[in-house]
Amino acid sequence: MSLAELTQLFESANVLKYVEYFFIFNLTLILFEILLDLITSKERRWKDTGANIITFILRNILDKLILGTIMVLGLMPFHQLTPLEIPINGWTWAAALLMADFTYYWMHRLEHEHRILWGNHSVHHSSEDYNLSVSMRLCIVEGAIEWIFLIPMILIGFSPFQAIIALTFIAQYQTWIHTERIVKLGWLDEVFNTPSVHRVHHGSNQKYLDKNYGGVLILWDKLFGTFQREEEKVIYGLTKNIHTNNPIKINFIEYQHIWNDIKKCQNWKDGFRIIFGDLVWRPDYFPPQKQKINIQNSEKQPNENQ
Repeated sequence: MSLAELTQLFESANVLKYVEYFFIFNLTLILFEILLDLITSKERRWKDTGANIITFILRNILDKLILGTIMVLGLMPFHQLTPLEIPINGWTWAAALLMADFTYYWMHRLEHEHRILWGNHSVHHSSEDYNLSVSMRLCIVEGAIEWIFLIPMILIGFSPFQAIIALTFIAQYQTWIHTERIVKLGWLDEVFNTPSVHRVHHGSNQKYLDKNYGGVLILWDKLFGTFQREEEKVIYGLTKNIHTNNPIKINFIEYQHIWNDIKKCQNWKDGFRIIFGDLVWRPDYFPPQKQKINIQNSEKQPNENQ
């Protein structure tokens, strides 16, 4: 498939109308919950919600102007390189969605395990609220590197169009799970990513850290040992909260923390590990980090890890 053919798909493929319908449905859900919270006087940090909406707008502008093009151009060389080609039909859409969900699990997990990736993903976890607007709180520059995780899908024969759209559906599915208004759903919580399952993922409680990475299916977490049920009240946010509603600070504050740590490094190897290593590692010569005590279970937690 040529770049011109791929561009044509992104402009006129029938599946795009379903993406639009899903988007409108999710936006309606978010607005409905906001209205419901106003009517019922449910506690909500309204400046936080405003920051979520502004971040969403900025991300979409950047995606349309720059980052969407970077994603397509980044994947095209791998599409041209592979001799494999999977046709686009109903069966392969089902396969693409399953493969994209598997891809999302590992992308999401790596974002929690490597600090440079956490620089992007921490934006989503930095809200101390948990409502549908938090689904909008995604790093505005995340698309610049997100496409890299789709390379395996391209190499086994999926077109960049099918891979990108499949991952988009996986992401859009997750809007409805960012709410406290939906209680546990029984057996559905054991198979799918649901509000209860995802509340755990957003928790800064010690037992909830680095759990439930799945996009649609939570079976990946059960398979790879990262599943955790909702068992105690969730404390939302980071283990060290950022205390700002400024959308620019929200999106880049972790990069500032990384840069501050790099400047304190005594050699390039330590600097490299600060960037690409795990979230809690620091050289021995760094001053001790203050630990936050979780008042619920009185266990110490690392400052950065979510």
